[in-house]
Amino acid sequence: MPEEEPYLGQGCTTPYSGGEIALRMCWAAVQSTLFRWSPRPWHGFRARLLRLFGADIPEPGRVVVFPTASIVFPKRLSLAPRSMIGPNVVVYNLAPVSLGRGANVSQNVHLCAGTHDYRRWDMPLVARPIVIGENAWLGADVFVGPGVSIGELCVVGARSVVVKDLPARTVCAGNPCRVLKVRPAPSA
Repeated sequence: MPEEEPYLGQGCTTPYSGGEIALRMCWAAVQSTLFRWSPRPWHGFRARLLRLFGADIPEPGRVVVFPTASIVFPKRLSLAPRSMIGPNVVVYNLAPVSLGRGANVSQNVHLCAGTHDYRRWDMPLVARPIVIGENAWLGADVFVGPGVSIGELCVVGARSVVVKDLPARTVCAGNPCRVLKVRPAPSA
């Protein structure tokens, strides 16, 4: 019998241990019930559930996490006080994802900290951290790719695709996202 031609995903294996898979399944059960069904104003409750599963949230009563948000690995999530994860946000945190103080992630944003090495047939996982700086604001439907850092007070316009670092105190938008102008300091 002739040898089979190579194909993408050939020999692919999970990088996760059995314990990590079991914990992920437990979190999925909690996220799809207690977390999802909790009343919208119960942000602190959801933050405490995330902490129970390993998230770094020093002040759970001072963050906003909407019940429709989806977080893959709580233990790879860090939320500083006054940060917000809005409705229907996907935090695909195969590597650490951190939000600085006052960072605001609007509805339908996708934070994707993982991809695959397409140059190899087995397509191994490539995971790199995402950092959202203090008081940065990601508009609706923004996509942020692996390894991206967004500077403090940066504004990212709706539906932007961010695949490279964005500097602090700028207004950025587009696909690919680029700096449009300097952001003036917020006023009272």
